[in-house]
Amino acid sequence: MPDTPTPESLLPLPVATFHILLAVADADRHGYAIIQEVAARTNGEVTLSAGTLYRSIQRMVELDLLEETDDRPAADEDDERRRYYRITAFGREVARAEVERLQALVKLARSFGLAARKG
Repeated sequence: MPDTPTPESLLPLPVATFHILLAVADADRHGYAIIQEVAARTNGEVTLSAGTLYRSIQRMVELDLLEETDDRPAADEDDERRRYYRITAFGREVARAEVERLQALVKLARSFGLAARKG
């Protein structure tokens, strides 16, 4: 299918998209849990509004970066209205490609003395 995107064709990722992929990389999460996870992992530097989150999720599902899952926690720990999302194999490929892109940028910045050297 010629219209199928490659991971590189989606780069650079919007900040919200990258953080959402990171938030669901290790566990399925519902929307509010994604918002909380992103805020916690960034020490509050990145805060997603509900509107940004759900617009991003809709686009990410359309691009096959995320999928809605029917797997749910135990009934006493769940709210039936919640939708849970998980990263897809393609979503992992795209996240890895973004990490490689960012690493290359940092390497370039180091070569100009704009970032601290490793070690």
